[in-house]
Amino acid sequence: MSPQVKTILLAVDFSETAQYLADYATLFAKGLDARLLVLYVSPSMNRYTTLYVPAESIKALVSQILEGANRTMGEFMTGRFSGLDAEGRVEYGYAPEKILDAARKAKADMIIMGTHGRRGVDRIPFGSVAEKVVKTAKIPVLTVRPA
Repeated sequence: MSPQVKTILLAVDFSETAQYLADYATLFAKGLDARLLVLYVSPSMNRYTTLYVPAESIKALVSQILEGANRTMGEFMTGRFSGLDAEGRVEYGYAPEKILDAARKAKADMIIMGTHGRRGVDRIPFGSVAEKVVKTAKIPVLTVRPA
């Protein structure tokens, strides 16, 4: 039995390479007639509670960040995935964990995400989100280097 790809999770960080990733995701989604879930994960601010930043301040900041991320996701989705079954979603927390959890919940068959394309010693992706997802995912992960 050959593999079926019905749902693709595209993880984006809204960097300048997000359009490049969107192009790859569109290519795969159209070619495979697959649904596309576009996910942005806003990093957790929990580590700042130990720096004597009041919890209320962190909650207000997180609320503003999520509001901005949702607005940016809406702009990112507009017109970019025409003719596709595509949904944009914003999550908050530890990116590798949230990406894998969203893929599991959506029953994704594939994850597409970028690498930072560093060179030399920096190329070793210690601690990178992509590395953690690739090592942990139970489904194929396509990593795309920036153009």
